[in-house]
Amino acid sequence: MKKIAILGGGESGVGTAILAQKMGYDTFVSDKGIIGAAYKELLQKNDIDFEEGIHTESKILDADVVMKSPGIPEKVALVQKLIQQNTPVISEMEFAGQFTKANIVGITGSNGKTTTTLLTHHIVKNGGLNVGIAGNIGDSFAEQVAEKDYENYVLEISSFQLDGVQNFNSHIAILTNITPDHLDRYNYDFSQYVASKFRITMNQSADDFFIYDADDPAIAEGLTKHKTNATLVPFSLEKELDYGAYIKDNYLITTIQKEIFKMPLSTLSLKGKHNTKNAMAATLAAQLLKVRNETIKESLANFEGAEHRLEFVSKREGVEYINDSKATNVNATYYALECMDKQTVWIVGGVDKGNDYLDLMPLVREKVKAIVCLGLDNEKIKQTFGKVVDVLVETAGAEEAVKVSRKIAERGDAVLLSPACASFDLFKNYEDRGNQFKEAVNRI
Repeated sequence: MKKIAILGGGESGVGTAILAQKMGYDTFVSDKGIIGAAYKELLQKNDIDFEEGIHTESKILDADVVMKSPGIPEKVALVQKLIQQNTPVISEMEFAGQFTKANIVGITGSNGKTTTTLLTHHIVKNGGLNVGIAGNIGDSFAEQVAEKDYENYVLEISSFQLDGVQNFNSHIAILTNITPDHLDRYNYDFSQYVASKFRITMNQSADDFFIYDADDPAIAEGLTKHKTNATLVPFSLEKELDYGAYIKDNYLITTIQKEIFKMPLSTLSLKGKHNTKNAMAATLAAQLLKVRNETIKESLANFEGAEHRLEFVSKREGVEYINDSKATNVNATYYALECMDKQTVWIVGGVDKGNDYLDLMPLVREKVKAIVCLGLDNEKIKQTFGKVVDVLVETAGAEEAVKVSRKIAERGDAVLLSPACASFDLFKNYEDRGNQFKEAVNRI
């Protein structure tokens, strides 16, 4: 019997354990922290061996294969020992992918992947296809393969998950964009991060499709270094394309099928240039899965965006409050500020992942009237913008940040939480940060 050790007892770990047990593996889950009550109950119900608060090295090093949760860095000593003894260390995508014959739409990118995943799933589901949604979003991919295996999956896949891929393949791969992010996990080497993203297409064949942003310089350069066998399907806001998706006369146009698909940009439910790109990618994927054009148009018009991503919270005392807590890097915040059409009080800060804020300078000069810092270490933000805005205030929590913002904002302004940073200094995760912000706004 093959032995699998699973590092991490969260969504991907427990889902993998359930699938592994079903497939006849001797299964062991190990979590250095405390496993959540609901996950522990699932492990007990399925009679799966587990431990918490410790990693029993001898047991883990004895495994034939190890599934590592994406949050655990490769640099960790235990993972290094596994690599040195040639034990395969894989991701949930790799493990579960071998047990399904489904069509997979795999979506990665520094920004936009959650919205593109939700939107693609929304269109494909409305098209009547049997489809699941998983990866960085929703229920575990492995658990879905174990319990209800869909004919199609739309998967949001992070670079960390791609690092643990050897044979996994997406019939349709989408690369939304590549901007510096998570560089602390890639030795502060952007080329390593780019290589990680391009792993989404490395196993694709001539029967598969690679949808990508043709305006993105990092992707253009990456295509010269990382070869793909897939059919290339580009999308662009800047140029007309013979094959792919582009914009002309305020219409979204695709030319990948015999008939040309056209839809007025004004009818898209999601606004902003980045969301137009997300809509292009989702449209191309849906067309390749043979969803009817009318269904695609209806779905693009009635889709509601992702929570914590430019989410309108409330209008209070004539001020709009917007929750963009999912903006954990500079590029995501750039998109958010670009979308603002009012003078903005910008709430920013958290755990800096090697950010260069200078890219935001033109937008800050044009649109930001005050900065409210929300993090334990705000030095870099103060150094960059201290002389650019009239008001810069430091706060130590969502409640205080909202109170200060309310004092500064005037009727007709907007308050935007778009941190450009990870959340782990003051919050559990970006959802917790966004929820605390929304609760504070709703108490005004």
